[in-house]
Amino acid sequence: MPPHMLWLLAVLVSAGDVCHCRTYSCPAICQCTTERVSCNRHTQENSQATSVTSKLRLTHLPFRDVQSGTFKKLINVTRIEISQSDSIRTIQGKAFLSIHSLEEISIQNINQLMAIENGAFTDLPKLRYLSICNTGVRHFPDLSTISSMELFFFLELGDNMRINSIPANAFQGISKEDMYMNLVRNGFTEIKSHAFNGTRLDKVILKDNMHLSKIHNAAFEGAVGPAVLDVSSTALQALPTWGLTAVKVLKARSTPALKTLPPLENLLDLQEAELTYPSHCCAFHNRRLHNREKTTIGQFKNLTKLCNKDNQPDFTDVSGQELSDLQEINFHYPDMELCINSRPFKCSPKPDAFNPCEDLLGYDFLRCITWVITASALMGNLAVLVVLLSSPQKMTVSRFLMCNLAFADLCMGLYLLLIALVDHWSRREYYNHAMAWQTGTGCSVAGFLTVFASELSVYTLTTITLERWHTITNAMQTDRRLRPRHVVAMMAAGWGFSLLVALLPVFGVSNYSKVSICLPMDIETPASQGYVVALLVLNMAAFLTVCACYVGIYLSVRKPNMATRHGDTRIAKRMAVLIFTDFLCMAPISFFAISAAMRMPLITVSQSKILLVLFYPINSLCNPFLYTIFTRAFRRDMYMLLSRCGYCQMQAEFYRLQGLSGVALDPRNKRSRKSHSNQFQGYHIKLRGCFISKGAT
Repeated sequence: MPPHMLWLLAVLVSAGDVCHCRTYSCPAICQCTTERVSCNRHTQENSQATSVTSKLRLTHLPFRDVQSGTFKKLINVTRIEISQSDSIRTIQGKAFLSIHSLEEISIQNINQLMAIENGAFTDLPKLRYLSICNTGVRHFPDLSTISSMELFFFLELGDNMRINSIPANAFQGISKEDMYMNLVRNGFTEIKSHAFNGTRLDKVILKDNMHLSKIHNAAFEGAVGPAVLDVSSTALQALPTWGLTAVKVLKARSTPALKTLPPLENLLDLQEAELTYPSHCCAFHNRRLHNREKTTIGQFKNLTKLCNKDNQPDFTDVSGQELSDLQEINFHYPDMELCINSRPFKCSPKPDAFNPCEDLLGYDFLRCITWVITASALMGNLAVLVVLLSSPQKMTVSRFLMCNLAFADLCMGLYLLLIALVDHWSRREYYNHAMAWQTGTGCSVAGFLTVFASELSVYTLTTITLERWHTITNAMQTDRRLRPRHVVAMMAAGWGFSLLVALLPVFGVSNYSKVSICLPMDIETPASQGYVVALLVLNMAAFLTVCACYVGIYLSVRKPNMATRHGDTRIAKRMAVLIFTDFLCMAPISFFAISAAMRMPLITVSQSKILLVLFYPINSLCNPFLYTIFTRAFRRDMYMLLSRCGYCQMQAEFYRLQGLSGVALDPRNKRSRKSHSNQFQGYHIKLRGCFISKGAT
């Protein structure tokens, strides 16, 4: 080998030795080999150390195991740190044994460490800090033999992504005094029953365990505390039912799956809550009001006027006798916590304008009205569809449009039914169901139904008006009348449009989860705001189109030289009243909705519920009755349908004979046959006109 190559090899070997010495140095009180390190009473006494060693720091250990007895009966050592090793696989049982001066153990950044054997930490009476972080440990370490006598013990387990659960009695035997557990960023998916049994817990921090989805109901059974519980940024779906009575601070931020709270009776001492959803703060707000009402009975009722809205004393305009009574009651009956003994309660996020602390429908009278409108809309529109679709009469353009209108209004009735059922199911506890409802499939279905129904209804009413206008303005040109295939194409476009605008919030353009009634009120992004504004503008454009069409119709009717057919004229006049009535019902909704979409709301969400229940579905209630049910033609079709089932034979025969006589009334008059197709519309429009005039008076 050439001399210069030998020289280079020697340099590299020397550099390797220097690097090794820098990364792994043997403490003076220990004995080290290539396979193990021993730091015990014997090595300590035999060492040549000139000063007392209180801290051992072992980094980059090159061997696989920290063997039994490695750290045994050391004296004066208060801290041992093992870190930055790519070789260690196991810490064997009794590796840390009977070190009565040891206060802190830190095991950090050993990614290849897979196992900490049972009894690895034994007889450590002064230990007050144990940290096991960023390791590859696969099972929760055994800590039952630590037997610390310190007044406060801090346990830290973090970034151990292969530990998937905390078993029963996992912390029993660590200490009988208060403990602070910082169990963050691990691979936990479950905390099992009695996991914290036998402990006194001050704080339990479980945040950032992204896969933690279940804490067993009895996980805290047998434990005292905790006073602070933090489950932020986890996948928890529910908190344990038992063991939370001592919790004073609860943190559950960024925990979207946690949509329900445990019974409030299990959180009696709670003073501060940081939650994910505003509706959960309503639970505690309502409970405090309820508790105040329970204590304000009999002679104590008058004293509650001394309490302000935060349940703190307000001595403004208070007589000396009232103040004396209040102080005497609190002295003799401290458990009542009447005003001055009550503790302030903090909760965030606070309920906002879109999610106030109230039930889904909010008011009792709205519940009654909603059920009435729902029942009428469902029965009325279902009856119209059944009768019209089962009628032997030819499916004319008018019948086809009426069927589409009835279907749209039936969907609105289904939306109201969903809202009414959820309100009944969650009454007085909506806060516990709010997020499950608003972020779940049910609210998306309800929102889809209402937007689809309202847009299809508006489109159908506009189509009816355009069809009437076209028919009357082209009365003498029968070849230009709309054929069924034309109307089918128009309604197909209407269905496509309605489906599109109803699906957009499902795919992120606005959303249905903003408010409890599942309407697309989210205008946070430009796309969402544009969607809401465009929808309202289109509805207003439809209204203006209807207005323009009927202005044209009336101008045509008033021309003496305009030879319109009598049936079409009569239909136009009556239908004008109906269409304008429908759109007048929408006017207040459009007005307030546009102002809200422009970020200038004029009413609150609570007030908008009144508007939406009283005006929004009124078309679905009235349309089947005004357009169909109150007509003579509907009665005829209904009796014909019932006669086929064996009922109302006489009434059906009467209408059958009357229909035949109407056809043969004047065989020389060709208009009688041509106008027969309009008799259905003519008769029911006439009766509807009477119904509206009576309602107006």
